[in-house]
Amino acid sequence: MRGVNADTSSTAAPAPPSLRGRLAVPAGVLAAVVGAFAYVGTVDPNQPGHYPVCPLYRLTGLYCPGCGGLRSAHAFVHGDFLAALRDNAAGVAAYLAFAVVWTVWAARAVRGRPVRIELRPVPMWTLGAVLLVFTVVRNLPFVGWLHP
Repeated sequence: MRGVNADTSSTAAPAPPSLRGRLAVPAGVLAAVVGAFAYVGTVDPNQPGHYPVCPLYRLTGLYCPGCGGLRSAHAFVHGDFLAALRDNAAGVAAYLAFAVVWTVWAARAVRGRPVRIELRPVPMWTLGAVLLVFTVVRNLPFVGWLHP
């Protein structure tokens, strides 16, 4: 059968995903985060026995950058922002950073634009240095207001 093209497949590009499809992943991530915060808001980390103790604190008595994070999230959910900052200021900064990044992600998804988060070495090293300084400072005896 010469001259007859046996391939009848279309070479058209696939249709772009619908709005629902573009928002599926950001909505799923938000649902997971809201669920985690709802659980921590319901199950009080200030009551012993609900959550494990930080292994670094248990072994060394030193606070890691995450120590107090659950208590901070619990206070944040209940609207006690000063207690949330006292329990873990870095955690509160992370909650707010997540809200900003998620909003940008969702807005770009609505517009059908890709999200590119490129973490370059300088900001990553800066973040690591800030967390290291936060960890050292919160373990100093005269900075009790940063202890969870």
